[in-house]
Amino acid sequence: MTTVVLADDEALLRKALAALLPLEGDITVLAEAEDGRTAVEATLQHRPDVLVIDLEMPNVDGLGAVAEIRRTHPHQVILMLTRHARPGVLRKALKLGVQGFVTKSAEPAHIATVITTLRDGKRWIDPDVSALAVIDDCPLTDRELDVLRVTGEGYSVADIATRLHLAPGTVRNYLSNAMQKTQTQTRHDAARYAREHDWL
Repeated sequence: MTTVVLADDEALLRKALAALLPLEGDITVLAEAEDGRTAVEATLQHRPDVLVIDLEMPNVDGLGAVAEIRRTHPHQVILMLTRHARPGVLRKALKLGVQGFVTKSAEPAHIATVITTLRDGKRWIDPDVSALAVIDDCPLTDRELDVLRVTGEGYSVADIATRLHLAPGTVRNYLSNAMQKTQTQTRHDAARYAREHDWL
């Protein structure tokens, strides 16, 4: 028996998976979560064999939830569902130790098989997802991407510095480098450019 927590803000997909996964394998769904915050709470409360989590969710996204879970439960097995597999996001998820990636369009039977594979200590990345993960034309460093990601959320330099635990001068340097590399005039333009090129 494999226990699972399902986290996805799309209620129809989440409910369908909750109903279908037990039919496809020896799987028990312990809890469902509609956003990243609830996903963290449910995972820490139930300690499932596998957390199945959507990448893009409101409040706290999939990556934010995974990072939070990792701090208190570092060995949690995680399967990430994704519709838009951007290279930068995939690399960040791999660094966080996510063991599996499946596209949201996958058949429930396939998702059930991957859940069992991960529970057994193996990894799984769908081929179309892995193809995107190895495309790396991004000239920006991880830290430059971090500051652009937070810039895109509308925060000031001082706020970015606080959120990323950096000095304001360091944030300005990262932003300046990012603007030079993307040949843009403002940090917001740089963030937009990075997003359009699927680097964020």
